[in-house]
Amino acid sequence: MNLSTLDLVIIGCYIALSLFIGFWISKKAGKNIKGYFLGGNELKWYYLGLSNASGMFDISGTMWMVYLLFIYGLKSLFIPWLWPAFNQIFLMIFLSIWLRRSGVMTGAEWIQFRFGNSRGAQLSHIIVVVFALLNVLGFLAYSFIGAGKFAAGFMPWELASDTHLNEIYYGLILTFITMLYVVKGGMYSVVITEVVQFVIMTVACVAIGIIAMQQVSPEALAAVIPNGWDELSFGWELGLDWSNILASANTKIVEDGYSFFSIFLMMVLFKGILQSMAGPAPNYDMQRVLSARTPIEAAKMSWIVNLVLLFPRYMMITGLAILALVFFMEDLTAMGPDVDFEQILPFALANFVPSGLLGLILAGLLATFMSTFAATTNAAPAYVVNDIYKRYINPNASDKTYVYMSYVVSIAFVVLGTAIGLFIPTLNGLILWIVSALYGGYTAANVLKWYWWRFNGYGYFSGMLTGIVVAIPLMFTDFSPLYAFPVIFLLCLSACIFGSLISDEDDMEVLKAFYLKTRPWGFWRPVLEELQKENPDIQPNRNFTRDASNVVVGLIWHSGLIAAPIFLVIQQFLPMTVSLGVVILCSIFLKINWWNKMEDYPKDLIKA
Repeated sequence: MNLSTLDLVIIGCYIALSLFIGFWISKKAGKNIKGYFLGGNELKWYYLGLSNASGMFDISGTMWMVYLLFIYGLKSLFIPWLWPAFNQIFLMIFLSIWLRRSGVMTGAEWIQFRFGNSRGAQLSHIIVVVFALLNVLGFLAYSFIGAGKFAAGFMPWELASDTHLNEIYYGLILTFITMLYVVKGGMYSVVITEVVQFVIMTVACVAIGIIAMQQVSPEALAAVIPNGWDELSFGWELGLDWSNILASANTKIVEDGYSFFSIFLMMVLFKGILQSMAGPAPNYDMQRVLSARTPIEAAKMSWIVNLVLLFPRYMMITGLAILALVFFMEDLTAMGPDVDFEQILPFALANFVPSGLLGLILAGLLATFMSTFAATTNAAPAYVVNDIYKRYINPNASDKTYVYMSYVVSIAFVVLGTAIGLFIPTLNGLILWIVSALYGGYTAANVLKWYWWRFNGYGYFSGMLTGIVVAIPLMFTDFSPLYAFPVIFLLCLSACIFGSLISDEDDMEVLKAFYLKTRPWGFWRPVLEELQKENPDIQPNRNFTRDASNVVVGLIWHSGLIAAPIFLVIQQFLPMTVSLGVVILCSIFLKINWWNKMEDYPKDLIKA
């Protein structure tokens, strides 16, 4: 890709702006550890929401979803449920409020809030730190791979004759630049730079969608897609046959394991609901929730992520996919069985975006890498410094010491995550391992922690340890982590229950303090009865039915926000109108049954 001087100037100015913000804001972030990790709980919910949306809008994920839409068409709407993409619905309806009520700084600190200071709680604290750091390393490697592939596809300089080595060098350069501003500025620089990045990305997304609509007619698209590509419906099998168009796409479908699509969808829905009910993993998403000023603002933050992220992002994804379908099919066919579908994104940009606008779009896509990498990097020192160094090694150090330690830890994790990324060949394999194997081991323990009073620290430690031990070997096998999920979940669930029942229940005072403040629904009657002995006005959470109905409507709302921009860019305006109508009706329902009924803390707690 030959970039003009104007494009290179725009990209350079953006990178310089990001670095300037990080260093300019560092004085505010460096005052104390809470300011560094949570922005002092002073950031408004819509800034946090825009930041979170920007942090999720990453190069690696965009490249992955472009390839999914290219091959699977409208049915690719369901594949990101692997994450699960709809976990933000559970967060906005109830989990963000429950989580923010704790008032803690990290996921590991939340464990102490839930389980107390017993031996089991200490083991749980250690194991959740281990999981969080594995999670950080996985996402850093994921971001590094995507950034290298992307930058090597559009930068005009060949840093190495070998293609893979060229990608590695570009990944290292982008990683170093991003590390500078996030290490220096902490959560403040992450949020402020990501708000700027979000504006750039939105312009870039809309521009690509419009260019694709101008370049690709419905008739041209219809000539290069298999029957059923532009339909949401499917049967027992996927029902897409690429044999006469791009035979390697059929091979890819088999390799991905999505041929029996109904089985796949049931699996990801089962997995997705459980993982969503477990709450956010201890990463940048949890840090945003804990950074909100109030519980209600935490829920609103999760809501705006869906509202502002999905429509523009899928305009870009669809635009890139259909440009590749119509104009790059011959190039892809020429690759034979070694097609790299993750290169579709730079292919489309290289040929269809004019100078100037190309620089802005590339700056926006660089922003997506920097957003995800920055948010993930910021999560690592929160656990190492706050949950290990401060708690076990040096609890009386000055705030400056903790902040300087955070710099060191951030740099160390960037180096280690990048090193892991050097040995992972594809994004899809890493994504499947993270969301199915690693998160599969996380799910059972983190569902039970919210909904069962008898679940204790030993049970949590047992379940999480089992999950980690099972997940790590799956990275080195060819067995699909997705189809291993039920086995992983059952093993971890058994370990959780066994570990809890063979040990004493947690201190009732700890359970009472947790339930009184958080007030989840679930199996909490013994704790509620103890609280009511002291204060008969304490009431259980009776909102399960309301929350469940809001989640169902929220899932439909979420799917409509994805389907509408896809239909818009492929110029199927009737289905687009129907999708938007569904979004509007769901929005009205959620305004009445969710937004108007949120409360920061239970009324009986406020009165007390």
